[in-house]
Parts: sequence; structure tokens; C-alpha cells
Amino acid sequence: MKVLVSGGAGYIGSHTVRELKNSGYDVVVLDTLELGHAEAVAGTRLIKGSITDAALVEEVFMEEKPQAVMDFAAYKAAGESVGNPLKYFHNNVGGPVNLLEAMVRHEVPYYIFSSSCSVFGTPHNLPASETNNPFGPESPYGESKLTVEKMLGWVDKAYNLRYAALRYFNAAGASLDGTIGEDWTHTYNLVPLVLKAALGLTPSVKVFGTDYPTPDGSAVRDYIHVVDLAQAHVKALEYLMRTNTSNAFNLGTGQGSSVKEVIDTAIRVSQRDIQVELVGRRPGDPAAIWADASKAERELGWKAQYDLETIIQTAWNWHSQHPHGFDQE
Repeated sequence: MKVLVSGGAGYIGSHTVRELKNSGYDVVVLDTLELGHAEAVAGTRLIKGSITDAALVEEVFMEEKPQAVMDFAAYKAAGESVGNPLKYFHNNVGGPVNLLEAMVRHEVPYYIFSSSCSVFGTPHNLPASETNNPFGPESPYGESKLTVEKMLGWVDKAYNLRYAALRYFNAAGASLDGTIGEDWTHTYNLVPLVLKAALGLTPSVKVFGTDYPTPDGSAVRDYIHVVDLAQAHVKALEYLMRTNTSNAFNLGTGQGSSVKEVIDTAIRVSQRDIQVELVGRRPGDPAAIWADASKAERELGWKAQYDLETIIQTAWNWHSQHPHGFDQE
């Protein structure tokens, strides 16, 4: 079975490409390489281009004849999306429209969508399940993900095109063998920022808020290993083929870790001192978010395997050996 993976040379996409190939799937990647790296999918057919290019998307479907699509080709910086919402809607909504139109024309039945817990905004109830919180995106990025999810429901009804919307919590870590990982050039995620400070590439890491109603006063998030996420995508495709039923799933570990816990773990793993700068809360940052992933465990047969220690250890292995990402100096 051939799977088209858009955005497959990026962080989560490249780990998923590896899991798909390990599971016996034929894979073709479509990626602009704006934020992805050809080296991350070495040995895999790679087509350079954007899903916003409808003519190119049609050409890819004509030539490659995929039988399923996994879509990772979104911009994902929530802060940037507030200042440039049209960039996000053009790519994150317009691109999936092009993919789905091609899938309908070529009768491709399965679509795995890279969604986000940002569709909920700040959850009112924790742990956050698929149904115990209203949708309430707080950025154009989150709104773009929710827009596609809503669109998929209508597409399913009209064309019998089955989808799985996978709502990630906080992806982190790197491949277990240390050969691929996150490009931290453009990242604002906590784990790479902490490890940058551990390597002395930045003077310190900022802790935004120390007075939250959490055990240690710092914000709590659900950090999930990128390999666990990648494996969930394979499970989701198998679910669609087995059940022929569309669905949405929250993907997390089911427990939260505080900013201070992440820093303490990074100090222990790296055996480096990490300078910390305590600053005030950022507007819009919730005190705590973590997932109820029991639906994914029940219906996909998937459960996160890797803990925070493994997340930090694999990220440290990658970043300490590749401080300049895939482009070594």
C-alpha cells in the first residue's frame, strides 16, 4: 500500500515516514523543504513542492497513485499565526482542500490529519478527552486545525472519504537511534530550548510564570514522544482500513509534567548546569493541560510508551550530536 505523506520531511512527518516503512508501507513524501530536511527521509521518494499548488498535487496523484494520505504540511507557530493569519489559513486550510479534492477525484479513501489540542484552547476540564471540553481555539493556528476537522466531517458524508484527526499534545524527543530529530532553528518548544541552554548555545532558559496553581508553581503540559506519535499514525491508518469509520483522537501520555520538572530532568540527563530566568506569565498560557488518551488506547490499540526521561534522553542524544540540525558545520 502506498502512502503519500505531505510535510513528511519535517519533525513528526519524518518519524512517521520511518514507522510506515518499518511497517511495510510504500511511502512517497511531498514537502517544500522550507522547514523540512531531505536528509530526514533519505532513501524515500521525495517530491519538492507545496500542497497549496493544486496542479502539482494533481500531478503527484496521477503519477504516484497513493492509496492513503497523511498530512503534516501545516505551519504551526501559534504566535506567528496571530500576526499573519492569512498565511496560516492559505496553507493549513487551502492545502488540505487541494489534497482532499485530489483524493476524491482519484478515489483515495483514507486521510490522516495532523491536528492539535489547540482546537480546545484552554481546556475547562482535565484530563482533556475528545468530548469533555468545548472547542475554543485561541489562535489562527488552532482555528485552522478546527476548520479542517469540521470540513472533514462534511467531506466524509459527501464522498465516503474516511479520516482520522489526531490531536497532538506536546511532541518532543527524537528517534531512539539518534539519527533524526527536531530542527530547533525555528522552534519555540520547551524541550529544545532547555537543551540549547544545556549546550551553552543560549545563556539561559526562561520560565514563564512561577505562581500557577500547580504543585511547583510552573505550567504543566503533556509531553509525548515523537516516536509514540508516529506509531499512532500507523495505528490510525490500520483503524480506518479495519473499521471504515472516521474519528478523532487525543494523543498524549495522560499525565502532565511541569516546566521545572522538564528542566530538572534535562539537568540530570545532560549532566550540565542550566541557567534559569524566572519571568512573568505569558498572556493566554493556561496553567495546565494534559490528555485523556483512553479513547486512542481503546479504539486504536495505541498507548504512549515513552516517559519524560526517555523524551529528554533521546532529544539530548540528537541535539548534542547535531547542534546545527541536519546541516553540520
